[in-house]
Amino acid sequence: MFDFSLSPALMDLKKRTAAFVREHVIPEERYLDEHTGFPQEKLKELRRKARAAGLFAPHVEEEWGGMGLSMREMSVVFEEAGHSLLGPLALNCSAPDEGNMHLLEMVATPEQKERYLRPLVNGEIRSCFAMTEPPPGAGTDPSLLHTTAVRRGSEWVINGDKWYITGAEGAAFAICMARTEDGQGQDSRQPRASMFLIDMDNPGFQIIREIPSLDANFVGGHCEIALRDCVVPEEAVLGAVGEGFKYAQVRLAPARLTHCMRWLGVAQRSLDIAAQYANTRESFGQQLGKHQMVAEMIADSATEIHASRLMIWHAAWVLDTGGNGKYETSMTKTYVAEVVNRVVDRSLQICGSHGVSMDLPLALFYRSARPFRIYDGPSEIHRTVIARQVLKAAAQAAQVEGFIPEGAAVSPKTSEPEHHGEGQ
Repeated sequence: MFDFSLSPALMDLKKRTAAFVREHVIPEERYLDEHTGFPQEKLKELRRKARAAGLFAPHVEEEWGGMGLSMREMSVVFEEAGHSLLGPLALNCSAPDEGNMHLLEMVATPEQKERYLRPLVNGEIRSCFAMTEPPPGAGTDPSLLHTTAVRRGSEWVINGDKWYITGAEGAAFAICMARTEDGQGQDSRQPRASMFLIDMDNPGFQIIREIPSLDANFVGGHCEIALRDCVVPEEAVLGAVGEGFKYAQVRLAPARLTHCMRWLGVAQRSLDIAAQYANTRESFGQQLGKHQMVAEMIADSATEIHASRLMIWHAAWVLDTGGNGKYETSMTKTYVAEVVNRVVDRSLQICGSHGVSMDLPLALFYRSARPFRIYDGPSEIHRTVIARQVLKAAAQAAQVEGFIPEGAAVSPKTSEPEHHGEGQ
């Protein structure tokens, strides 16, 4: 029997998160500036209130200062936090820090956890994840990774360029992906790569610029970075040498899903705003919401949000029960990213000139949500991976059942390389 009910404790947590965002976070949105971001002193105050409300760092184990929620529980809390672009920041569960915290929990040594994870969970510092590179370097194709790390005695020397690194400005450290000559990589189809913890004050790690972007509300922006003879000690290696792509999957599969959780909150709030407007706006002798085409947009949005929520919950269940969730999170990310864009677009359309104005948050949501279809893997890449898995399963079933079309060349060993998303 499938049980979609929320436990009394989780329902209480959902209500408390919703109330916190409504009463403390949304009123502060007027201070969010697309050029200068959100004032740090106000963010510190919101985080102080989130701690006092027992809502801080919901995704991290209690040992490191978090709430220790499961993925299913996170899906409920993150969605409520996502009703405001500031909500995940206030609860310290926003990208890219949230994904980095998860990776550090899974891979870092005890010493690395004390140095990087604990202050990150406490909200004392920020971080970034430096994997994406400018052409011809790695974007969604990991085999194009150009940044190199060469062992020199007890140190590593890293050289390369990184692109669109979210949150880099003002971060305390970066988790950087680089090609390494030694180490046993998990997959022979990919170059051997490793992850390195690099302090941002390292003279070889230079922020070239903050890239002007459609979504201008991320703390720390999206930055172009140059690594020039960036020297780090052996203890800066995160995990085992040569296992960087395996660790990237440890980070990216859950991160794809938590992005969906947060953005679904944006979609739900957009629909709420549009529905309220449609109930009060008079047009051609009746309420706007009673016009058939407007009602259709509202119905489609509600249906797609519901389907997205169920997909998120199922993928969360897969991860909670020990599955790698690769295909479930790919399908969910593709679907939810496109749903969020459609819902925000419809909501803006329903609200007309008010939707376009900055009096409502819909215009900001519209700009901010569009890149969701690109980062953590463009929809086209996810669809390719999903299709290959479906075709592989069909080929295997055909062999098992003894049904192979005449002239067909079928190999059950067909597989595809891992994919890695851009940004975030």
